Amino acid sequence: MRLKDKIAIITGGARGIGQAVSELFAREGATVVILDLLPQGQAVADGITAEGGKAEYHSVSVTDKSAVEDVFSQVNKNYGKIDILINNAGITRDRTLEKMSEAEWDAVIEVNLKGVFLCTQAVVPYMKANKYGRIVSAASNVGLRGNFGQTNYAATKAGVIAMAKTWTVEFGKHGITANAIAPGFTMTDMVKQIPEEHFETIKASIPLRTVAQPIDIAYGYLYLASDEARFVSGICLTIDGGTSR
Repeated sequence: MRLKDKIAIITGGARGIGQAVSELFAREGATVVILDLLPQGQAVADGITAEGGKAEYHSVSVTDKSAVEDVFSQVNKNYGKIDILINNAGITRDRTLEKMSEAEWDAVIEVNLKGVFLCTQAVVPYMKANKYGRIVSAASNVGLRGNFGQTNYAATKAGVIAMAKTWTVEFGKHGITANAIAPGFTMTDMVKQIPEEHFETIKASIPLRTVAQPIDIAYGYLYLASDEARFVSGICLTIDGGTSR
């Protein structure tokens, strides 16, 4: 087991890529703590437990500083450490720049950027005390190349990459690595809503001629969260079928 006896907090772990990460980490021996506002997070945790894994669910917004600090403190108290933080929670509010409202800009910045900031700020003291930590944050290939109608989303994902590089410098001496993952089109609930004809166009634009499944992205998280990646820090691992070549 690649994560045996590790304690992993996964934000946005109730569905999509986050659910795949939660389930994979549990199979690899981690105790998984799912943070999500979606109530199906409890069903994901229960499913992991039913399969013999260890998981718990907390209804927490990553934008709520006091709630984040409280749950991180409780997890550390219960288990004596926090080894892994997966900053996966994120939202979209797509619109072209000229039509994007200030509220749509603020909402995406609040979750995708501030949420990553708050969760990482909360976990670092526990990782420093243990001289060990793996921080992996969800970027996107949109943060590398931009995308029509996603000024807010692209800005946050580029920011996530920059934060990972900064944390590498700040916390490397404490045994903490910080990395980002940039998925391309992945078969989540959001992508499933795309009209068939547009979906086929998207697939044709990807060199591998298919979109990722959530598990494809989860394996990238597993590598960067494992001891196999002990000397990997400050990178953005792109998993998009060759789109950002």
